[in-house]
Amino acid sequence: MANRDKEYAKRQRWWNRLFGKNSGPLAEKYSVATQLAIGGVSGWCAGYLFQKVGKVAATSIANNSGYIQVDWKRVEKDVNKAKKQLKKGTNQAGPEINTFFEKSQVFVKKNIVVTSGFIGGFLLGLAS
Repeated sequence: MANRDKEYAKRQRWWNRLFGKNSGPLAEKYSVATQLAIGGVSGWCAGYLFQKVGKVAATSIANNSGYIQVDWKRVEKDVNKAKKQLKKGTNQAGPEINTFFEKSQVFVKKNIVVTSGFIGGFLLGLAS
């Protein structure tokens, strides 16, 4: 029986074993050092990618607009349009967003060490 379970675990993708429905908290599976490493490395990658994408976006916007000139009438028009869309969509998106935040809170509470490592890694990724 134990051998069959090991074979099943080997066939599973690593993210299913780590984050799947039956995975349980990481604290039960990995040492604190491993949890910090997983969180730190994934956080650093996300932060570094966030930084690079942000630089590319800012550069392309500045390049295409010619030193960024603000058309305040257009900004006001776009803000009003966005307000209307938000008013229409608030009733529809509410339960889905609340469910996402609730699941996120549960994950963070169960895996506080990984979350701490991710935040630290993310900040280091932004700084590098």
